Amino acid sequence: MHHFTTVAAFVAFLGLVGASPVELTERKPTFSIHQVEHKRFAKNGPAAMVKTLRKYGKEVPQHVISAAAAGPTGSVSARPADAYDSEYLCPVSVGGSTLNLDFDTGSADLWVYSSLQPTAQRSGHDIYTVDPTKKVSGSTWKISYGDGSGAGGTVYADKVVVGGVTATSQAVEAATSVSAQFQDDTDNDGLLGLAFSSINTVSPNPAKTFFDNVRTSLAAPLFAVTLKYHAAGTYDFGYIDTAKYTGSITYVNVKTTNGFWEFTSTGYAVGSGSTVSTSIDAIADTGTTLLYLPTAVVKAYYAKVTGSSNSASYGGYVFPCSATLPDFTAIIGGSRQTVPGKYINYAPVTDGSSTCFGGIQDNTGIGFSIFGDIFLKSKYVVHENRGSTPRLGFAQQAGI
Repeated sequence: MHHFTTVAAFVAFLGLVGASPVELTERKPTFSIHQVEHKRFAKNGPAAMVKTLRKYGKEVPQHVISAAAAGPTGSVSARPADAYDSEYLCPVSVGGSTLNLDFDTGSADLWVYSSLQPTAQRSGHDIYTVDPTKKVSGSTWKISYGDGSGAGGTVYADKVVVGGVTATSQAVEAATSVSAQFQDDTDNDGLLGLAFSSINTVSPNPAKTFFDNVRTSLAAPLFAVTLKYHAAGTYDFGYIDTAKYTGSITYVNVKTTNGFWEFTSTGYAVGSGSTVSTSIDAIADTGTTLLYLPTAVVKAYYAKVTGSSNSASYGGYVFPCSATLPDFTAIIGGSRQTVPGKYINYAPVTDGSSTCFGGIQDNTGIGFSIFGDIFLKSKYVVHENRGSTPRLGFAQQAGI
């Protein structure tokens, strides 16, 4: 399905050490990184909303916090397979240790659990053991969320290996402290940001992302995301895998002002209904679970779902788990990008409940729409940055 090129020697230096990526092989590299299953993950719809609002510095309504606290927590229930999916992570070698990281196109930090943290915070995590000689003097990082939670620490320039490519002097943001919300997620050892370097939080000078360090030395300056429904996906760097999508790839220009993979959708359709023309300012974000859309769009969708309601007690739109959900189609670059209805059933509101939480929710309070995993799991999405106008390419995944 994919090809994998071994790179004998490829060196990428961070902007903060003043050098450009250097390729030491005649053949430019391509590689594919496969996700691994996150074994201890309970799907909690309101908690996913809380995480998104915090990530983008927005106020979290108290009723959503209460609904998250009342929902599933801890490990998934003991059953042969998690019928409502799991979160998936990617193995990355950081300073010689393999960590399972969340590849996040909605942020630009590569931060990890580290030996600098108190022992209690490191429990259940693989950690990055810092080498004092690799510390970047005077550089710190901090991710702060609207409720005061977050993480922070110091910065090291160390070797990071993703698939077949090595960045020998990548900014590794080593945590000295993380809030309880992060500590509870015991399989996730940190995050690898794939948004634009302009929103990196390293101070006093933002650091380059892994992709920005290696992109000019890849066979093509792009990565393609194939998230999957009920299965592990892949991130392909440097090439487009034609076996992973059907039809053609439709490209749209990306607005980089806010540091995200931001684009405009020009309309939508619910099920077999007619197309409604409207401008939807959105970002593609692998680090966001749900699909957040304008109020009018969300209302139009759930008007076609029997028994649905916008529930204060559950923190968002819910419906009977037995409901047959219509497909949702977004118009992007003139193409129809459709999410199968079954993908929009995120999870029961509590274990064993007959009420399910919707994968489409209102973007009120965020300020823009977010095309998260609920949308992306049916797509092959190309993120291309040739240094002028970056582009996003969308195609329907093969087999859907």
